[in-house]
Amino acid sequence: MSKLKVMHVEAGENFYGGARQVAFLVDGLARRGVDNVVVCPRGSLTARRIAELPVTLREIPMHGDLDLLLTPRLLGLLRAEKPDLLHLHSRRGPEILGAIAGRLHGLPIVYSRRNDHYESPRVTRFKYRLYDRVVAISAAIGQVLQDSGVPAGKIRVVRSAFTPDPVTPLSRDALRETFGLPHDAFVIAIVAQLIRRKGHAVLLEAMPRLLQAIPNLHVLFFGKGGLQQELEQQIVGAGLGARVTLAGYREDLPALLEGLDLIIHPAFAEGLGVSLLQASANGVAIVASRAGGIPEAVRDGVNGLLVPPHDVQALGDAIIALAGDDARRHALGAAGRRLIAEEFSVDVMVDGNLAVYRELLPEVRP
Repeated sequence: MSKLKVMHVEAGENFYGGARQVAFLVDGLARRGVDNVVVCPRGSLTARRIAELPVTLREIPMHGDLDLLLTPRLLGLLRAEKPDLLHLHSRRGPEILGAIAGRLHGLPIVYSRRNDHYESPRVTRFKYRLYDRVVAISAAIGQVLQDSGVPAGKIRVVRSAFTPDPVTPLSRDALRETFGLPHDAFVIAIVAQLIRRKGHAVLLEAMPRLLQAIPNLHVLFFGKGGLQQELEQQIVGAGLGARVTLAGYREDLPALLEGLDLIIHPAFAEGLGVSLLQASANGVAIVASRAGGIPEAVRDGVNGLLVPPHDVQALGDAIIALAGDDARRHALGAAGRRLIAEEFSVDVMVDGNLAVYRELLPEVRP
């Protein structure tokens, strides 16, 4: 039996949730004896982080869905590296152009689906014909795929995972000093790209009522994205500049989390929510929308509270309730740590993906 070699393609420039999952996966696969080649955008933060792992890194230009030269670039790498299987992890660009390269090279192709958007039957018929297996990162996404017409026999649910980074967490006081906040501030945060579906505007709409109930409230928005200018204008227009901070993308986020009082995730759509797994792994209670795969990561009353999406009143009620109940908030955080250890371990995620590879390549090891 030959040793298994997999080429992974991740097009994310920044080291967000999907890219972190690729890092967890290839690191775990390497520990099981799999050779991994990871293709990332040239000069990206993702490439820098992947370079720290025991894998072969290939950096190439990647410019999205209209970058038609991506197919020949990937085809050249496939011919040079000679992997047994191609695993596509990104939606923009590699999902189609990368799959075409894999088909031209004659490889089995696995595609990881990370969002819960419905696609038209016409798109589904064409697109999913390209893949031998589709790995859904939550049961909710698996159901969306089936409802969209993807054959159930192609779908495998392997949930995302998380393990805390080995960092020394900042104390509550140190976090507040870092962002120039009062030492008695009650600090909540959204950790997400600044895009509309993450629901930042819902929290901003709830702020007047929240400030009445929680006078020492401060909000941090961690992340970057196309909505930044609009959010800045909304914050200034509402007179919230002293209470809401656009903190940007922070590579030191793992050290900051334990100093927060709550993570808020009012998203309208979400595949699962790696930031939610990260919050629970660090013992932070969560208030999130009951949307997409979020209820798989946030169990209502266990590691957080769930509210209907777009519901400003319910979101405010949940935040106010937990702000006034330290014991409950800490209990939810502690339960989150246990949930991650028991149900979202990296080993389980790696084994799930490896089982998919074995279905397609029973003749290779491990």
